[in-house]
Amino acid sequence: MKTALLVIDVQNGMFQEGEAVYKGEGLLRKINKVIDQARLYQMPIFYIQHNEPAGWPLEFGKEGWEIHPEIKPCNQDVIIQKKSPDSFLNTTLEAELNKKEVEHVILMGIQTEVCVDTTCRRAFSLGYKVTLVSDAHSTWDSDDLTAQGIINHHNRILRWFADVCSSDEVVGSMGKSDCVRSKG
Repeated sequence: MKTALLVIDVQNGMFQEGEAVYKGEGLLRKINKVIDQARLYQMPIFYIQHNEPAGWPLEFGKEGWEIHPEIKPCNQDVIIQKKSPDSFLNTTLEAELNKKEVEHVILMGIQTEVCVDTTCRRAFSLGYKVTLVSDAHSTWDSDDLTAQGIINHHNRILRWFADVCSSDEVVGSMGKSDCVRSKG
């Protein structure tokens, strides 16, 4: 089964001083670990880049919109532009995955309860096998929940739509059989 890696919205604007995504430095390390392993196995890598209107942190073409330099795409990687939480809605993502005959997507990135959640559910609904990297997606505290609480909740809920595996499990399973669905 051909697999691709989706890196969702890991852009400079998500790491602004004083408003950085929860555990951002650790997130970047885990994402890079998975990217490095994917490159080793020549897995297609898709970077999803969110576009916001003027004045917003991810304003198209501005520094905050750029993909974080610690996970810089290579020439063979595909960058998909989006304007909604759904990485498939009004984008070229599905067509690009089809061109590469991808049947399984591994998801990582930002923001857990918005773009990661929506893309996970949509990929499942479109018939892809989905793996969510449980320790390589993040968010911010809300008025009601901590960022860690939101991440934990989504790791439990999204098991209905994806295999939920740690970055170590995903890295260890590349080139072998698929990650086994975590229980819990």
